[in-house]
Amino acid sequence: MPVADFTGFGDDFNADPYPYYARLREDGPVHRVTVTEGQEAWLIVGHDEARYALNHPALSKNWQDSGHWEDLKVTAANANMLEADPPHHTRLRKLVVRAFTARRMEALRPRVQQVTDELLDAMAARPGRTADLIAALAFPLPMTVICELLGVPDLDRARFRYWSQEIVAPPAGVPDNLALAELSGYLADLIAAKAEDPGEDLLSALIRTRDEDGDRLTSDELIGMAFLLLVAGHETTVNLIGNGIRALLAHPAQLAALRADFDGLLDGAVEEMLRYDGPVENATFRWAREPLEVGGTLIPAGGSVLVCLAGADRDPARFPEPDTFDIRRGPQGHLAFGHGIHYCIGAPLARIEGAIAVRSLLERFPGLAEDPAAGPRDWISGTLMRGVVKLPVRW
Repeated sequence: MPVADFTGFGDDFNADPYPYYARLREDGPVHRVTVTEGQEAWLIVGHDEARYALNHPALSKNWQDSGHWEDLKVTAANANMLEADPPHHTRLRKLVVRAFTARRMEALRPRVQQVTDELLDAMAARPGRTADLIAALAFPLPMTVICELLGVPDLDRARFRYWSQEIVAPPAGVPDNLALAELSGYLADLIAAKAEDPGEDLLSALIRTRDEDGDRLTSDELIGMAFLLLVAGHETTVNLIGNGIRALLAHPAQLAALRADFDGLLDGAVEEMLRYDGPVENATFRWAREPLEVGGTLIPAGGSVLVCLAGADRDPARFPEPDTFDIRRGPQGHLAFGHGIHYCIGAPLARIEGAIAVRSLLERFPGLAEDPAAGPRDWISGTLMRGVVKLPVRW
């Protein structure tokens, strides 16, 4: 099988990877690709095949036992659910899932609305009627909500934003060990302080929580859980809001329809934003414990596997006219939040934040448009996260 070289695709691929994934999909749902210099992986771009792989027990998420990326430093932050397999994953998720029920997330709706309104007040007060929507709304909204939920006091947002971007979208394509170590150290100190002086927040609850068998999170597992919830709890929602607004502004008829019927179309619009240009381009690596056939292709034992959520959610076999942005599209089971045991635990909160941010922004700024004087877009590097570093707008 020929190997497609992702490293040679250049800026056009970073700006719009969908035509590349479509061409690959035309030749089959699974391909061998070069993802970084010296590293190859099996890329899954078909929707049915992606669902199959996301929930297959033969594909492991525990990279520490995979024999790959030996140069990466293991920190306490790595003791998280996303890098664990059953039964360890099952145990970790059981201890935290009760805090992220749809009912509990719904209870946060008034606070999400309040934070959104405050951010839009500040945005409206800016001189010149221009702003970077990422800095003004898309980043601080989920950051504020997840920090309050976890009980993270006065986190230096600029420093955390640097840590997070160096970890999930590093310019060199490989996560930054220093940023990971610094964030792990910060979280260790925070958890130690909460153990001494607990509050009513989620981190304090996780420190106290035990299941019916008396199981509780270890110190490293608490750090890993805090790391995952903080990073994943804001980074994906930043790009859900940013990508969703970009899609609406690029499709005036869809934007007008939404403005005319927020009550009827908003929830479906958020789902279409997630499908059409979701915040996670490719799921994090999996490794084959044993030979596994996916879509007629045999992936050998030890093979690295990337499930391409962006490619799967534009598969015409699943979504008619997949490159059309249609907020009236019926729910078709997109994979933006993943599938199976690693399905995003924060999906209910992300949907609430996305819907409130989009509606409030569009109601507050009826003349919102991308700023034509801003110059070319600066895209997030790598193939994990999908979005822009800045989104200059005017009104």
